This record gives sequence, C-alpha cells and structure tokens, in this order.
Amino acid sequence: MPPARAGNASAQALGPELLQDSSSMFAMLATPVRVHILWLLAHGGQDVGTLAENTGQTLATVSHHLGKLKLAGLVRDQRDGKRRIYVAADPDVVELVVGVIQRKLADQKRSSRRRRA
Repeated sequence: MPPARAGNASAQALGPELLQDSSSMFAMLATPVRVHILWLLAHGGQDVGTLAENTGQTLATVSHHLGKLKLAGLVRDQRDGKRRIYVAADPDVVELVVGVIQRKLADQKRSSRRRRA
C-alpha cells in the first residue's frame, strides 16, 4: 500500500513526538560529511582512517560525525583485531541516501550531455 498523500482521507494525525523524532533524523542527514560517510558505508564497512581519506576530512572530524551517527543508530562498529570497522546500521536510511545520490548523479549526467549537444 503506498504512503498516504496530503489531502488523503486515510492520512493519520501525527503526534509531536513522532514529528520531532522524524525531524531529528533529517537533521542528522543535513550535514554533507555524514551523507558522504553513509554513502561510503553503503558500499561496505570501513575504518575511520579510510573514511577520513575517502571523505577528505580529518580523523577528528570523521570520528566526531561517526559518534553522532552511532548515537542516532545509523552506524555501528565492530572489532577487527585492533581496528574498529564502521558499518551502516539502518537499511532504510542507507536506501534513502543511495537513492538520492544516484538520482543526483543521473541528473548531472543528463545535464552534462545537454551542455555538450
């Protein structure tokens, strides 16, 4: 069954706590480095050093954002010897991030083709 649309009689009223929790999740995704981290983790677990290298951020910055993502339940870590490997923990959020990025990449590709034509 598709989600209820605005104006649909079956749409239910949403309580303030649910709206706040939902807004908090979107706020967590409003930082580009966090979206980049989730994009990378969607393609497999990585340690903080690799994430820092792949995002172009410092270890401290990536560690800070991983901590926030972990508290929000979006990533988790697992031990691999002395290293901690971070993995995406919420498949729905990963699907959202990957879907949005893939759409933007496709839009860029179409736009690029139009400019060359």
